[in-house]
Amino acid sequence: MKRPVWLFAAAVLAALLQIGFLAWMINARAAILRDGREVLLKVQPVDPRDLLRGDYVRLGYNISALPKTLLETGPDEAELARDATVWLRVRRGEDGIFAPVSLRLRAEAPALAEEEADIRGRVRSGWQEITGTILVDYGIERFYLPEGEGRAIEADMRERSFFMIVAVGDDGQAQIKAFLDGDQRLYEEPLY
Repeated sequence: MKRPVWLFAAAVLAALLQIGFLAWMINARAAILRDGREVLLKVQPVDPRDLLRGDYVRLGYNISALPKTLLETGPDEAELARDATVWLRVRRGEDGIFAPVSLRLRAEAPALAEEEADIRGRVRSGWQEITGTILVDYGIERFYLPEGEGRAIEADMRERSFFMIVAVGDDGQAQIKAFLDGDQRLYEEPLY
């Protein structure tokens, strides 16, 4: 029995669309790593193990818990609800570490200075009225490590400073670029 030519063409088109979509996703991440603005953040460990995916370091950053005073407008509980998108302006300090400057609920912002970057994040749990802080995730809170290295690095993090170099795209999306133990690069993410 002969199959129609259009059925074969549709299958080829579907396969090409899937391959194209995967290539687009991979290239989008690589473009941020290659061309994004580098931001150095100080990290703190949270948890080093995932039973299904292996060792990782769950990280908090010096930009994860923000005082509500950083908001450019007064906090509106409805706008700062869980999963709300926010943009954090960070600036390089004298020590090279980027620190928070202001927090916005809208993407529009004044032009960036050379030592600044805007990082897009999501509010983790709304703002905490008691502590006056806003908890934000940036999609860079997990870093996977080679098998057996998570616990040792977590122990080391409690004794000395570790840092993460993060590449930030023009749209504010952040990608982990390198993991540092002081000045020494432990791991660097490949482009592809």
